[in-house]
Amino acid sequence: MVCNGTGGRRHLIFSPHDPVALRSALRLEMRARRRALSPFRRRRANQAIVRKIAALPAFRLARSVALYWPADGEPDVRALAVAAWRSHKRVLLPVVSQRGVMRFASWHNTTRLRRNRYGIPEPTGRQRLALATRLDLVVMPLVAFDARGNRLGMGGGYYDRALARRTRRPTLVGAAFSCQQAPSVPVQAWDVPLDVIVTEGGRPIRRSAMRRSAGPSQGAEQ
Repeated sequence: MVCNGTGGRRHLIFSPHDPVALRSALRLEMRARRRALSPFRRRRANQAIVRKIAALPAFRLARSVALYWPADGEPDVRALAVAAWRSHKRVLLPVVSQRGVMRFASWHNTTRLRRNRYGIPEPTGRQRLALATRLDLVVMPLVAFDARGNRLGMGGGYYDRALARRTRRPTLVGAAFSCQQAPSVPVQAWDVPLDVIVTEGGRPIRRSAMRRSAGPSQGAEQ
């Protein structure tokens, strides 16, 4: 991977020859970018991201909304839960089984949480877990994204597997800081593209605009 600087901003230039190495290098770069945000900028960005997601028609119409508990510098979208509860929506958080299967559990402000093997809080107690494909809207974290809606996650593939056998696809919203955008994200066959990407800067990137993005993706399937 080569990094060029223009005006103090670093831009990533990809070669399609080794997508595995590119994805690993891109993860390292973008995780460092989001962790490097100052507390002030992070707080302002979180507020803007939450406000924009709450204004999406898909959020307003959804009856069930999956959020996530932030880790590793991810945008904090938990404030969306307050707006969802006020509108009598069902709010859920991911629960990852020992076998690596992700499902979702209802979350209220009184729900007991426990940390999973990654140190991320999950709802606990006996309750029926929901499949991602049964939900109306899923807000997903990401490490990197591009203008075509391609998403690079942490590498575990939990969301991709949860959405792979979908009978009814929920609206997928990616939450990210604008510094996590890359010119192109190398894609794999099982990667699930996003419907909307929301950052603190500019308008949300929607699927219709993603399709109009010029040029083919530079990724390669494994």
